[in-house]
Amino acid sequence: MSGTPHAGLAAKTALIAGATGATAKRLVEVLLDAGWRVVGISRRAPAASNNPRLKHLRADLLDAAGCARALAAADGVTHLFYTARAAFGEGGVESIEDNVAMLRNVLDAADAAAPRLEHVHLVEGQKWYDVHVRPARTPTREDDPRPRQANFYYDQEDLLRERQAKRDWSWSASRPHMVYDFAPGRSRNVVSVIGAWAALCAELGTPLDFPGTPGCFSALMEFTDATQLARAMLWMATSEQAKNQAYNLTDSCQFRWRWLWPRIAAHFSLQVGKVRPLRLAQWMHDKEPAWQRIVKRHGLAQDALRDAASWPFADFLWGLDSDLPTDTTRIRRHGFHGVVDTTEQILAHLRRYREARLLP
Repeated sequence: MSGTPHAGLAAKTALIAGATGATAKRLVEVLLDAGWRVVGISRRAPAASNNPRLKHLRADLLDAAGCARALAAADGVTHLFYTARAAFGEGGVESIEDNVAMLRNVLDAADAAAPRLEHVHLVEGQKWYDVHVRPARTPTREDDPRPRQANFYYDQEDLLRERQAKRDWSWSASRPHMVYDFAPGRSRNVVSVIGAWAALCAELGTPLDFPGTPGCFSALMEFTDATQLARAMLWMATSEQAKNQAYNLTDSCQFRWRWLWPRIAAHFSLQVGKVRPLRLAQWMHDKEPAWQRIVKRHGLAQDALRDAASWPFADFLWGLDSDLPTDTTRIRRHGFHGVVDTTEQILAHLRRYREARLLP
C-alpha cells in the first residue's frame, strides 16, 4: 500500500543524525516497526531502550573528528536520515556555517563508515520559502525560485547534490511545516503551547482568547504531524520515484485557527474569547505562580512553566499572519498518499498530554 512500510525492507540499517530531535522519535518508531536496524547519533543520549535493533552513538556533529570516531561503530548503514539542526532562535536567519558544517561532517564520516550507503534523506522545512521573513507566494511549490534571503537549507541541499553526483547513493529532502506531536520534554511544540496557554486561561478565569494576530487567526494553515512525516521519510528513502527529489510534506489537511479555536475551548471547558495579540514571551514572566497552582491542583508531572511550552515559539507560531497553504501534488503524484486530519490529531495529542498528567 502506498505510504506504508514495505515488507521487503527488513535488512536495512538506518543512521539517524540528530536522534533526539523533534522529527527523530517517530522516525525511529516507524523504522523499527518496518523491521529495520536503527543507529542514532546525537550529542545527548535518548531514553534507554531494550530493543536490540536500536543503538545510540554520542557525538557533537560540529566536531568532525568526534563524528568520524562515533560513526566508525555504525556497522552496515544503508540509509542516512539527517534530522539535526544547529542551535537557533525563533524567526530570522539561522547559522549557515554551523548547519552546513554538521551535515558535511556526517557525510564525510559516512564516506568512511558506510560503504553500503544507498540513500541520504535531508529534513528541511517551509522556511525554504521564506515564510519566517515575509508572506510567501502560495501555495508553495518545490520548484519555486529560491528567495534572495540567505538560508542554510539551500546550502545544505547544494552540498548534498554535489556529493551525490560523485557517489552511488541517491538523496531526497522533505519540507514539512510546523511539525507537531505528543512530545513530553519538548516545549517547542504546537500542542504543548496550546495546552499550556489554555490551562493558564482557565486558571486565571478568562475565556480562551487567541493571543496571536488577527491575520493569523483567519489565515489558511497546514501543519505536519511527526508520524506523518516519519512515514513519508521512509517512503522517500526507499521509493524509486523519490530518488533525488525534494517534497513538500504536510498533513494534506488545511485549517484556520478560527475553525480550530472552539474545539480547543471545548476540550478545556472554556468559553471562546477574542483575538488579543500578546507578546507571550513577555506576558508569561510573572505567571509561574499560576502555573504552580495548576500543577498542584491537577497533580501534573511537569514542574516549571518553561518546561511545558516555549513562549518565543508561541509568538512566532501565532505571528504568522498570512495564508500558508502548501502544494503537495508532487509527493501524491509520485506515490505517497498519507493524510492526517490536523484538528482531530491536535485534539488527540492534547488528550495524550492529559492522560500523561503533563497538561490538565
